[in-house]
Amino acid sequence: MQFTVKQIADALGASAEGSTGLTILRAAEPGDAGPTDLAMAMSPKYAQALAQGTARAAVVWEGADWKELGLEAAIFVPRPRMAMAGITAMLDRGQGVEPGVHPSAVVDPTAEIGDDVSIGPLCVIGPRARIGAGSVLGAHCVVGMDASLGENALLREMVSIGARARIGDRFIAQPGARIGGDGFSFVTPEVSDVENVRKTMGDKGDAKAQSWLRIHSLGAVEIGDDVELGSNCTIDNGTIRNTVIGSGTKLDNLVHVGHNTRVGRDCLLCGQTGVSGSVEIGNNVVLGGQTGVVDNIFIGDGAISGGGTKILSNVPAGRVIMGYPAVKMESHTDMYKAQRRLPRIARDVEALKKAVFKQPPSD
Repeated sequence: MQFTVKQIADALGASAEGSTGLTILRAAEPGDAGPTDLAMAMSPKYAQALAQGTARAAVVWEGADWKELGLEAAIFVPRPRMAMAGITAMLDRGQGVEPGVHPSAVVDPTAEIGDDVSIGPLCVIGPRARIGAGSVLGAHCVVGMDASLGENALLREMVSIGARARIGDRFIAQPGARIGGDGFSFVTPEVSDVENVRKTMGDKGDAKAQSWLRIHSLGAVEIGDDVELGSNCTIDNGTIRNTVIGSGTKLDNLVHVGHNTRVGRDCLLCGQTGVSGSVEIGNNVVLGGQTGVVDNIFIGDGAISGGGTKILSNVPAGRVIMGYPAVKMESHTDMYKAQRRLPRIARDVEALKKAVFKQPPSD
């Protein structure tokens, strides 16, 4: 896979100067770049390392003096991270899954396989499953009974999609993602101490110890277009209705979405976020790493939570929150500052007490 500097610039809609016919084989950091690499020198900070490598061409910021940097060609970009999206897409070599169906794969005769699909070693495709055209399934993937996968999907190794799941186009799942496990839903024959605690916020009452009975998941999982799941994500089936992930939403590694939860469009759920069951999440919501969300609440459009936030109640649209329990981020910052001042305040109070008690009694 190789491109010229001009081809890359044209694909980005960017301008280029110098020897734009130079051949590029890969992208590299400035200090590591060789003669056939495209150095990612997108700011003066990173460009300083160009002298440590032997790059002839680089991606630079608008207005950069590329000749002074010792380059033979340069691509100018106004928004570096956006340029990174295009460059990495062009130069991605993929995972080496061969075209067609590997001999070791097990494909049910009733499954529908679209054109130009690649199915890797030891995959299992269940009855009446549908795989959209242009999709790539890495080794050891499973697509369950009656599940549907849209066009141009990419499933890395060991991804599993449960029965009846419906997934849109251009879906990407990183290694070990699990879609369509049963929800964590159990009940006791009589009112349990957990139910009492939820009502009283502390008192378990007189509920007796009981065994937990399983509530089966009759729903499935619906996923829109252009959704990406990180490694070891888990999305549970709904109990009656489906669990839903909206188009354009991205889930980082180790994110869990519980049964019946509905996530809107273009959301970001960052690493180790856990969302309980029956949560309604709006569009363009960002949940920072290790955010925890209690069940049966809603989070409004455009809300943002900082890392480590624990959301225990409804969140209005547009709210920026942080802490445990979650509060407005500015309130959390004030509380944190006050907490750090507590030792000093305690010392001041102790000094005041000593001063007061030393005063002679008034007449």
